[in-house]
Amino acid sequence: MTPSLLKKLLPLLIVAIGVLVFVVLRVTRPEPAQIEATERSWRVKVQAVQPATHVPVLSLYGEVVAPDQQVVSATLPGRIAQRPVEEGAEVRAGDLLVALDVADIEPVLAQARAQVQDLEAQLRSEQVRYRNDQRALESEQAILDNARRQHERIRSLVNRNLASRENLEVATDALARAELTVTTRQRAIEEHPARVQSLEAKLAQARANLAATELDAERARVTAPFDGRVTSVQVSVGDQVSPNQALLTVYPLEGLEVRARVPQMFQQELIEARADGQTLVARSGDGRRSFELERFAGLSDPAGTEAVLKLTGPARGLRPGALETLELERPARDRVVSVPFSALYGSDSVYLLTDDSRMRRIEVERVGEARGADGERRLLIAGDQLQAGERVIITHLPNAVTGLKVEATEL
Repeated sequence: MTPSLLKKLLPLLIVAIGVLVFVVLRVTRPEPAQIEATERSWRVKVQAVQPATHVPVLSLYGEVVAPDQQVVSATLPGRIAQRPVEEGAEVRAGDLLVALDVADIEPVLAQARAQVQDLEAQLRSEQVRYRNDQRALESEQAILDNARRQHERIRSLVNRNLASRENLEVATDALARAELTVTTRQRAIEEHPARVQSLEAKLAQARANLAATELDAERARVTAPFDGRVTSVQVSVGDQVSPNQALLTVYPLEGLEVRARVPQMFQQELIEARADGQTLVARSGDGRRSFELERFAGLSDPAGTEAVLKLTGPARGLRPGALETLELERPARDRVVSVPFSALYGSDSVYLLTDDSRMRRIEVERVGEARGADGERRLLIAGDQLQAGERVIITHLPNAVTGLKVEATEL
């Protein structure tokens, strides 16, 4: 083989050797291990369904009010002589709250009494006048009769030319004066009942004014009508006050109420429970105070109606104007399941665990909320598919969907 021929065949020989090596390596390579795809599962917690009777609660936010709060006002003009209480002070029934100066009260009383005495004297004077008029009328009637006889006699004499015309005129004037006197006296006697009635009416008015003044004078010294607490003190000793001016406010320690708005969707349920005689109890957020639903306000609006809840125990620092958070017990419901809020999807769905460890979505009725044994808020749900023995998935998965495989751990 010539060198030139070898030079031409050498590249082909190298390529052939390379192909041969590739074929040998491919034939002798080991088979790769077969990889099988496996479905991923998610670890979740489940709770066994145990339908039972539960009492749902309704969270309310209301203001504390004192329905029997009283505003103490001045009944008469005068100066404040005593005010032994301060704002926020606790008082007992009968304790002095505020008093006007007696020196300002006595003149008003004296004037009212004097008016009564004056009218009583006028009434007695009228009775005396009436008796005198009756006696005077008898005398004046006799004088009138005599004047008539004298007038007739003079006229007869004039007709016979035995007396002058001047004598007749004098007799006529005397008769007219006597008639006028009798007429005036009779009118005075006839007006006696009207004058008495007028005086009696004025006397009754004066006596009523005296009674009102005496009552105002008595109320000018104000004592606590009940065990309570003083608020809104607006005057000090020495201040000049006018009638009906507010002096201070006091409210009873017992009987405080909370007015809280109840949504319309719960109102009818609560009204019917009250009509059936159920006692619906509400407790404060800290559990220190309890209230009873007593009634609903007379007016409503689209947002709801105010419920009036009465404090049933000691106030323990509760004061009007405070904001109180309450949990009102609604009527009990049967066949209800208590679950954590994490079990809820949307507003009305939960997932059950199937026998093949997959999720199945069902719709439920959201009954309300309740407090668990540990004090945590829990959700109350109900539904035909929540049968005893079923398992509710209580771990909230963002990718939850019916058919998703899960690995469950019981609570």
